[in-house]
Amino acid sequence: MDLFDSARLRRAFELAAGHHTHPNPGVGAVVVKDDVVVAEGSHEGPGTDHAEVVALAGAGDSARGAEMYVSLEPCSHQGLTPPCVDAVLDAGITRVVIGIEDPDSRVSGAGIARLREAGLEVVVSDLSGEAEAVDPAYFHHRRTGLPRVTAKFAMTLDGSVAAADGTSRWISSPEAREDAHILRSMVDAVVVGAGTLRVDDPRLDVRLEGYEGPQPRPVIIAGSGPLPPGSIIWERNPVVVTTGGVSAPGGELLEIAGDGAPDPAKVVAALGEMGYLDILVEGGPTLLAAWWSAGVISRGFAYIAARIGGGAGLPPLGGTFGNIDEARAVEIFDVQSVGPDVRIGFQ
Repeated sequence: MDLFDSARLRRAFELAAGHHTHPNPGVGAVVVKDDVVVAEGSHEGPGTDHAEVVALAGAGDSARGAEMYVSLEPCSHQGLTPPCVDAVLDAGITRVVIGIEDPDSRVSGAGIARLREAGLEVVVSDLSGEAEAVDPAYFHHRRTGLPRVTAKFAMTLDGSVAAADGTSRWISSPEAREDAHILRSMVDAVVVGAGTLRVDDPRLDVRLEGYEGPQPRPVIIAGSGPLPPGSIIWERNPVVVTTGGVSAPGGELLEIAGDGAPDPAKVVAALGEMGYLDILVEGGPTLLAAWWSAGVISRGFAYIAARIGGGAGLPPLGGTFGNIDEARAVEIFDVQSVGPDVRIGFQ
């Protein structure tokens, strides 16, 4: 693979980014004939044509004898749409450069094998890290069976997400809150507990100037108490997760086997089965502590406000930190200034 291959493949990565395609992966494709790009395509959502089909349709007869650059291994199985491998073969493509092998067990090398068996030259790139970064939640789900879960919280410099009386608006700056809305715009679902619903009455939507993309699905983790019927969240058809005995004034009930608070691992698995592969948890200390202890949180973003509470408020995670050996080591992968505040990414 030379520099020209790398450049064209990176263009396929660019085409794949920015589309909400889950539970399908984001994919981009470029068709090149005689060193000229003749067509490009991207997958824009479930039920729509895959990137390879879009690009081949744009190329028309020019696809015969051409090369294709695709960010992810072409699928070889029948889903909502026919296998992309068939379209590539029928179009007369002679060489395919692939960003990364698909981790989905229904594909996972089968598409590459079919193309090679048909006599095509197939190159799997050495840009696998960049290819996976196009849609990391998809890769996480296919490898672990669970969605990627991101925790998000804002706290004072001395470690409180709310004052002792529960008030928390606003700990972080307008710039940090806007940044948090960007995070929401990138995920499939936003999760809070019933306590947050009662106290904050959140919409859990993306409110960015000019934003016209899809909204994440709100998810409410219900305990045993009644949910407030007048909450604005009911306008957004939330998923209400319960182990039973809770009625929702609106939305879709998802009942999880068990007693008391729904088991986080079961909740995450169920949301993945519903097609939500990228989940943002914005719950309060009780919910965040339960999900952290259950080991389902893949990464997190802590917004450290340029404010000091000056005393004991509510911590980001509830419960007791009893011994230093209970502390879990994390990797800090990102530190950014956001207005007067600081955002720390960890995993």
